[in-house]
Amino acid sequence: MSINDLPSVPYWRIVIHTESDVVIYPGELMKLFQLSWFLGTLSYVIGGVFRRSGSPLGEMSLGMQGLAIFLLVILPAGIGAVLGAMSLKRKEVKAWWAIVFIVLNITMILTGILLLFPG
Repeated sequence: MSINDLPSVPYWRIVIHTESDVVIYPGELMKLFQLSWFLGTLSYVIGGVFRRSGSPLGEMSLGMQGLAIFLLVILPAGIGAVLGAMSLKRKEVKAWWAIVFIVLNITMILTGILLLFPG
């Protein structure tokens, strides 16, 4: 067994994975992608709560409803879309994974905008 047969070879604190062209430093694996995934999922869940039950928003004023939707749905999804694009540029994961979560985040931004204007 030679060193070229190993799937990943540690070399001076740098791990080179042979199945991708990306050099990954230990402890820095997919940070931007994970944040994008988390923010997109969080925005999706909170957006679903706001769409399916009017009770949390029904008792608030329109200004507070808009602020809550902006802070809990639109802002995390916007940040997640930016982080997903940065992850795609850094090639942290396969391109289709990053694109899926960029699209999810953009969809949640549009859904949040639609929630701001019910009717």
